[in-house]
Amino acid sequence: MIKGKKVLLGVTASIAAYKSAFIVRLLKKLGASVRVIQTGASLDFVTPLTLSTLSENKVLTSIIDKETDEWNNHVDLALWADFMIIAPVTAKTMSKMVEGNCDNLLLSTYLSAKCPVYFAPAMDLDMYKHPSTKHNIEKLQEFGNKFIPAVHGELASGLIGEGRMAEPDEIIEFIINDLNEAKVLYDKTCMVTAGPTHENIDPIRYIGNRSSGKMGMAIAEELAERGADVSLIMGPSSQTTIHPNIKQINVNTADEMFTQVQKYFLNSDISVFSAAVSDYKPKKVFTEKIKKKDENWIIDLEKNKDILSEMGNKKNENQFVVGFSLETENEIENAKQKLQNKNLDLIILNSTKDKGATFSHDTNKISIIDKDFNIENFQLKDKIDVAKDIVDAIVKNIN
Repeated sequence: MIKGKKVLLGVTASIAAYKSAFIVRLLKKLGASVRVIQTGASLDFVTPLTLSTLSENKVLTSIIDKETDEWNNHVDLALWADFMIIAPVTAKTMSKMVEGNCDNLLLSTYLSAKCPVYFAPAMDLDMYKHPSTKHNIEKLQEFGNKFIPAVHGELASGLIGEGRMAEPDEIIEFIINDLNEAKVLYDKTCMVTAGPTHENIDPIRYIGNRSSGKMGMAIAEELAERGADVSLIMGPSSQTTIHPNIKQINVNTADEMFTQVQKYFLNSDISVFSAAVSDYKPKKVFTEKIKKKDENWIIDLEKNKDILSEMGNKKNENQFVVGFSLETENEIENAKQKLQNKNLDLIILNSTKDKGATFSHDTNKISIIDKDFNIENFQLKDKIDVAKDIVDAIVKNIN
């Protein structure tokens, strides 16, 4: 949700300004690009060196840069941001925001912003409850700004009550939830399987395939970006995610994947089975490494559970299930048959004949087939863009 976002953080003169360093750190950890604007008075509470080090960007403090004598363009800053946070915001700054009193870089940028603006007040108990403060908070909300309420706690004055700025993790959680609510898949629960499975022969060897998990990871992150709560069941892979909407569960074998799928499938509104699950596993797994003795070595195999088929037969009328079909011949016919046999709502067709597609590549070429056998063909694309196409099709069909 925040990964890749461009965030402007405004810091005003409050003892709570020290918390702005933790806000920057959390935003960076979640993958955001952060730029900080401080009011002149806030420099007494937190140094630009601290915030510039954490944000990896120069902190801006005035309309005219005192070092270079250049203009800090507040309009460009406002247009750059995907959203803006002013935390802490003082009673004085809120009053200026309401009145349009533009006497510093932060206020100039705020008045130019077209993106969502979040504000988190910090002040003493009686100031926070004063009618003028309440009036200004209400006016800022009327303007479309997002209010992050102060919380009850110990204040700098020694009093205890409302007025303490929300903690940095609470501010980030508030923003994530707010952004989620605007997303088309907000409140949807999704399950995604991804990657290969490794079926053990002995402690050293296994039966597997070349799946990297990249496609499933991209789908999980795209679902999460659109507001869904995603459980990602990942086979052996180097793919990991820090997306706050994704819970990643790592497994190795088909049996382990089946066990985890059973836990998450029935409570999922949308399930995408993109994992390349091994069809067979050795009947016997040796506890010690098998030594090379005979010229030939025969391994007896038995079928793994067909996870997609079993879940497709268990799904209820409110669930939407997507499968993948990797084919080498008769691609369309085989994919349609799989769509029907496994009770799917969509199937994503790959062909090994397409150069630059399928396993290990950063690109993929797909066709999407729905229950009425409507087919939409796509060109070779980066897997991140392929994931967007797949999720677009899911959203279109569930709506």
